[in-house]
Amino acid sequence: MTTPGLELPQVVAGHPTPGARGRQVRRAKTLSWLSLGWMTIEGAVAVTAGVIAGSVALVGFGIDSAIEGLASVIVIWRFTGSRTFSDAAELRAQKLVAISFFLLAPYIAQDAVRTLIDGDHPETSWIGIGLSIGSLIVMPVLGRAKQRLGERLGSSATAGEGTQNLLCAYMAAGVLAGLLANTVLGWWWLDPVIALAIAGLAAKEGVAAWRGESCDCCATDVTARLG
Repeated sequence: MTTPGLELPQVVAGHPTPGARGRQVRRAKTLSWLSLGWMTIEGAVAVTAGVIAGSVALVGFGIDSAIEGLASVIVIWRFTGSRTFSDAAELRAQKLVAISFFLLAPYIAQDAVRTLIDGDHPETSWIGIGLSIGSLIVMPVLGRAKQRLGERLGSSATAGEGTQNLLCAYMAAGVLAGLLANTVLGWWWLDPVIALAIAGLAAKEGVAAWRGESCDCCATDVTARLG
């Protein structure tokens, strides 16, 4: 079953003209730089606000921002210099993006379980609520744009980074729901439960990225050329 809104694009690598490909590569790098800037700010604010409020979902959201920033760095690396036209660099970037998914899941899962066992009640975090709303606005735009570019470039790494941005939007929605439920209804347990769901989703998307399912046809094509 596919997660709504996180469907992994089935991409057939096309053959754009050198000029068109150059423009697409520059746009992919620009979007990754924009993501990196946003993730740096988002991560610092979310972790700080999460620690102050005792919100495991908000802290996990901030750590996810750092991991998504790592995915942006990987895509920038992949499209720099001679690597722009390297099939080996694309496969390497694809695997690295998948690993960045796997870095997130275990931390969030253990922290959420510990919070449920201890019964820690997070405090209200209006900063976290505002940050979640901002991410809900920004992340879908970046994610969809990167997935489209991934299709045009035949780049699983770029499409995978876009999927991470969409996952970030889902996380923002979950964190927002948890923070509001705790503030309005006193449902402190919803915060770590949402965090557990986020961990499972991150692991699932990591497996898909590792297999190249974010860019199925082009990954197969690249593998065949390298083999």
